[in-house]
Parts: sequence; C-alpha cells; structure tokens
Amino acid sequence: MKLISVSDKLSIPSGCKVKVSKRIVTVDGPRGHLVKSFKHLQCELIPGKKDILIRVWFPNRKAVACVNTIKSHIENMFTGVIQGYKYKMKSVYAHFPININIINDNTLVEVHNFLGEKFVRRVNLLPGVTCKSTGTKDEIMLEGNDIENVSRSAALIQQSTTVRNKDIRKFLDGVYVSEKTNIVQLEE
Repeated sequence: MKLISVSDKLSIPSGCKVKVSKRIVTVDGPRGHLVKSFKHLQCELIPGKKDILIRVWFPNRKAVACVNTIKSHIENMFTGVIQGYKYKMKSVYAHFPININIINDNTLVEVHNFLGEKFVRRVNLLPGVTCKSTGTKDEIMLEGNDIENVSRSAALIQQSTTVRNKDIRKFLDGVYVSEKTNIVQLEE
C-alpha cells in the first residue's frame, strides 16, 4: 500500500531556540548552539511556535524510517545544548601501565607506553570536544555539546589502542568507554 505522507511532531523544550532554513536546523541553548544539515534527505521541516513538524511525501520504506531518525537527531541536539554530553574512559592494562597526556588546550590526547611500545599515539579530538582528567587513576573525561563528535572522539581514542598481531582474548589492554552521562543533570 502506498502512503501519501508520513509526519511526526517534535516539541521544542523551554530554553531552546530553533531555526530551520532549507533543511538546515540550528538549535540555540544555554550551552551554545549546534547546526545540522538534513539536505541529503527528501523531507519537509516546518518550525512552529512550540514544535517542529517533520513530513515526508509519498515515502518508500527507507523514507518512513528517516522521519524517526531526523526526530532523534534533533532531540540529541536539544539535549546537547541544554545538558551536554560526558563520556568517561578508563585505561585497562595487565602489565605495562598506559600513560595518557592531555595537551594542546585539552584537544589532543597522547597515549604512551601502550603494551610497552615506545610509539606515542596522538589523537586529535573533533571540534567542540574537550578532554579532562577526572582525578581518578587511569581515567579521562570527554565533554561536548554534539553527541556525534564526543562519541567519535572516544572511538578514535579507543581505536588508537587496538591490539594487533596478538590474541585479543588474552591482550585486553586499551582505553575503553566506561560511562556515558550528561554534564548538567536535570532535577526531576
């Protein structure tokens, strides 16, 4: 059966301002602003006073799925500009202690002594992401407003410490995400 249109409404939380121009969504909030382009999708984004209407005309199955995807992306933008995102990462090692240095205005992470190697692994964090030490031994914290950039930066750090040419069931050393939370916790 062919559908004529599929639509969904997304309410705008208080404290956020949304601007939609040619499928480019800009969200302003207390922690800053985020911009995301949905130009690659055939959809209609209509902003209202307190909500956004997402509509697709004559959709196939993939286009129907895109409506919910766009809704989730915009909800993540709202959460980012209101609460922010925080990922905690722990270094895990069996013998050689991994040293993590944060340099370059908290935007560059250096991993030293991974599996006893002399090679220094350097990971540039994506824009809008900062790294701090938590004060706990072998733990760092990534913070930012854009969930994609924060999670991709965490993935880049984890992938830099991939064990090669050894049995990965035995060599579990690396830097792994241990906790995913928000920077500002909302009272309920």
